[in-house]
Amino acid sequence: MIPNTPIRPDRIAADIDALAAITEPGRPWTRRAFTPMFLEGRQWLEKAMQNAGAVTRIDAAGNLIGTIPGTRPELGTIMLGSHSDTVPDGGRFDGIAGVVAALEVARAMRDRGMVLEHTLEVVDFLAEEVSIFGVSCIGSRGMTGTRPAEWLDRTSDGLTLETGITQVGGDPRLSARRDDIKAFLELHIEQGPVLQNDKLDIGVVTAIAGITRIEVIVEGRADHAGTTPMGSRKDALTTAAWIALGVEELARALASGDAHFAATVGEFEMTPNAANVVPARVRMLIDARAEQREDMDRFIDELDRGAAAIAEKTGVTVSVPRIVSDNPPTPCNADLLEVLDAACETAGASHRRMASGAGHDTAWMARITRAAMIFVPCVDGRSHAPDEFAATDDIALGAAVLLDAVLALDSKLQGNT
Repeated sequence: MIPNTPIRPDRIAADIDALAAITEPGRPWTRRAFTPMFLEGRQWLEKAMQNAGAVTRIDAAGNLIGTIPGTRPELGTIMLGSHSDTVPDGGRFDGIAGVVAALEVARAMRDRGMVLEHTLEVVDFLAEEVSIFGVSCIGSRGMTGTRPAEWLDRTSDGLTLETGITQVGGDPRLSARRDDIKAFLELHIEQGPVLQNDKLDIGVVTAIAGITRIEVIVEGRADHAGTTPMGSRKDALTTAAWIALGVEELARALASGDAHFAATVGEFEMTPNAANVVPARVRMLIDARAEQREDMDRFIDELDRGAAAIAEKTGVTVSVPRIVSDNPPTPCNADLLEVLDAACETAGASHRRMASGAGHDTAWMARITRAAMIFVPCVDGRSHAPDEFAATDDIALGAAVLLDAVLALDSKLQGNT
């Protein structure tokens, strides 16, 4: 037990081990949304929530929610949680740590006889990871009224998303949007090495980076690889390589400032893709992430100019970079950041403020309520991999910070809308 807190690391470790055991055979740790393993994990979580004193339900969006009524429920709800689904062969802690930490906060309060004036809810959001339907954050988008209606028609192996939500206990015909949540907090593993490298306990997340995906098409000319002189070629791959290096150089320059920025050429398709043919066409998909929108705007502008300059130099046609998707950054609530900083001090946790380069359910919850999150360290920053690992004591300290923050918010939020 951490000194001066009812948070129990042994319970956290047991919970994570129990969920880790619910995985596809031979594929640790795989429990994707809408699969039998996911439903088995949900059954375990539902029982655990009930054992913590919560009344459980599945909302219309397919989220599992455990509710502990407050003494003054008219004040609204303080919500904690994350997600229990994983990527394929993903990790034991991504999302799971946040659900278990929220559950432990509820148990710790029960152990000490603490009852909030606000209602407390623990949530397991449906399908935060990219699902079998090719879309993510399905539950949090549903709870915030931002899930596109056309998504319900998306299919996977003959199953529609509408049917999938129904099968997990939701009702996609009904609205799940909430207006009673006064604050939402999420604990998550960092999925990066900053906290470990800086030897810090907690990252207080200032913003969730916006994600923009940009497609670039390079059109060259197929020729015989052995007979076409080097000076006569229109090699799409060579031009694409120059662009990829330019993306790397520009991203490094933008990342050298105080705000988070990253860009990756994550998809790369070449045709005809034959050893004896000069490449004729390349499709590139760039994933760019920015804490500040002005950095993304600068990246897009300089990518446009840079690609055009490279095309002029090589004599190969380069399309105007096309924005495939564009989600703006989401700042976390300033008042909650102050509460979390203070909670770190109360819990004796060393901490720093930092941005998240990954997307989270918190970004969608911020559409309807005050929302913020904290990071705990993970070994070598590894995530979405079988060897992803976070120490139990680090998660427990994060849970202690959440508990202190919840107690502070129960008083601070009274009278606020």
